[in-house]
Amino acid sequence: MVEKIYLIAPEKIGTINPDIYGVFAEHIGGVIYDGIYCGDKAENVHGFRKEIIEKLKAIRTPLVRWPGGCFAETYDWRDGVGPKEKRPTRINWWTENDGRYEPNLVGTDEFLDFCSLVGAEPYFAANMTSASPRDIRDWVDYVNSPEGSTTYAKLRAGNGHPAPYNVKLWGVGNENWGGGGNMTPEYYAGEYRRYAEVMANASKGLELIGCGACDFDYGWTRRVLGELSKKYVRMSGLSFHFYCGTAGGSVNFTDEEWNQLIDRAGKMQELIDRHWAAAVSYGLENSAKLVIDEWGCWHRDNTDLVATDHLFEQQSTMRDAVVTALTLNIFNNNCEKIRLCTVAQLVNNLHSLFLSHEDKCFCTPTYHVFDMYKEHMGAEAVSVAAPDGVSASASVKDGMMTVTLANLTPDRDIEVSLEALGFEKGKTAEIMTLGDGDLHAHNTFDEPEKVMVRREPAENFDGRLTLVRGTVASVRFAVL
Repeated sequence: MVEKIYLIAPEKIGTINPDIYGVFAEHIGGVIYDGIYCGDKAENVHGFRKEIIEKLKAIRTPLVRWPGGCFAETYDWRDGVGPKEKRPTRINWWTENDGRYEPNLVGTDEFLDFCSLVGAEPYFAANMTSASPRDIRDWVDYVNSPEGSTTYAKLRAGNGHPAPYNVKLWGVGNENWGGGGNMTPEYYAGEYRRYAEVMANASKGLELIGCGACDFDYGWTRRVLGELSKKYVRMSGLSFHFYCGTAGGSVNFTDEEWNQLIDRAGKMQELIDRHWAAAVSYGLENSAKLVIDEWGCWHRDNTDLVATDHLFEQQSTMRDAVVTALTLNIFNNNCEKIRLCTVAQLVNNLHSLFLSHEDKCFCTPTYHVFDMYKEHMGAEAVSVAAPDGVSASASVKDGMMTVTLANLTPDRDIEVSLEALGFEKGKTAEIMTLGDGDLHAHNTFDEPEKVMVRREPAENFDGRLTLVRGTVASVRFAVL
């Protein structure tokens, strides 16, 4: 039986903001040290792992969130500027979990250098748990004040960067309902106003992101927005975090556990619908665009370790790739509601794009999904109707349509036909596929290319293709 997927070009959803494809790099486990920052242990640029830089450039990574996460709750930016040999070593949020201390080798200037090397915009998480509004204002001053204008601008110049960095995106707090101060929604809203006013006064054009809910806590969103709606508020977005968790191990799982995880990952649609409904109900559609700056799978600790004992490091199989495809399709199909998203995390932690150790590094299946989806960035999303068991999104840019698909089932190949409504599709297509039906397939240091994207041109393409169980596909063709 052939299942039809309808591509409804006249029904335009909105432009897919490239920032939906952002990544998160926290000072936790092996994300920074042994991850993006390898020193002289591997080929590097200014100490940053060259392979990761090049791979992120290849997928056009638009932004990177830093330095947390929970790490931000006790971070003092001053510890990470100036000569490295004079920087303090500190306990941090995660020290009691893994016994590691923060050497502050990667601070503000280094991280912004990394962003420049990648071609990505920085997205800072400001500490509003243990730092004062003035502390954060001073950080804004350091990175954004005009050359030679202030003491902090001169300090920046002395550290090798006279010109301002012009960091625009700032998260005001992180998970303030929990480790970020255990605040009530009303208290957080008041604190947000205080920090936002002081920060905005220090630099023009900042985009400030409020701390939203933990997954299904719609009450937090309603109460924060209800309080903020009482007066003018400087806000460009409101975040929420959603980890779809796990079922089984990261590599070893049953078909039933596959389905459990895919079903939970699909709850992202409900989360977007309901958090957005709260913003609309208070008339804050422009101020409270959705920001999903932590998302992904979170498998059980110490299952299927890669090669190290980095905190929250986990393997990534085709199941994680399908979760990635499903999630990005949902983001594309709701792009008009979303300001930005960052997957957690970039390397060696949770839903990683890379796994690395010393001189070794490889791309996970998740990375390859981002590669397959990159043509959606900046494109116009159009409506798609897909059958059960298939996740899909479609977009048009420069006369080309990109259709991305995932077979969500662990036990059924699905033959599909792409049906064009309101346009004619070209006869030549480029088809990319990831996976071959092995649900547990994953890359390792010994087999870094076991899971790779296969690319092939299709002449006289009639819209038909077979989605093998647990695989991801991308199809591109001209819109006539």
